[in-house]
Amino acid sequence: MEQKTVVLGVIGSDVHAVGNRILDFAFTQAGFKVINIGVLATQEEFIHSAIETNADAILVSSLYGHGEMDCRGLREKCQEKGIGDIIIYVGGNLVCGKQEFESVKERFLAMGFNRVYPPGTLPDLPIEDLRKDLGMTIN
Repeated sequence: MEQKTVVLGVIGSDVHAVGNRILDFAFTQAGFKVINIGVLATQEEFIHSAIETNADAILVSSLYGHGEMDCRGLREKCQEKGIGDIIIYVGGNLVCGKQEFESVKERFLAMGFNRVYPPGTLPDLPIEDLRKDLGMTIN
């Protein structure tokens, strides 16, 4: 089976390096080639890395509550750079304050994200979803 490449990072002014490393480890163990751009990443860094590595997906993480602001326009920038169809996942504490996750999820789906995960989601779920979304056969 062909190895799929994912770009992983923490967007905005967020520095949750531990969660980033856990995701890196989990996706690597699951057989993905992980391009980890680390913390404090900009939209442009995600896109540049995806183009440079011919990535199959972008995985955006945010824990400090400003993900909605940091992620707005990412799909449009991908389209401008010619990778408009790339799969984009986002997860973590994406908004400030206590908000119903379903409404948060709907906002991010409307912004062009393929999948949205609440805080505390274990890596198994997005790994399984990504395999499905990429049409990977599971042995």
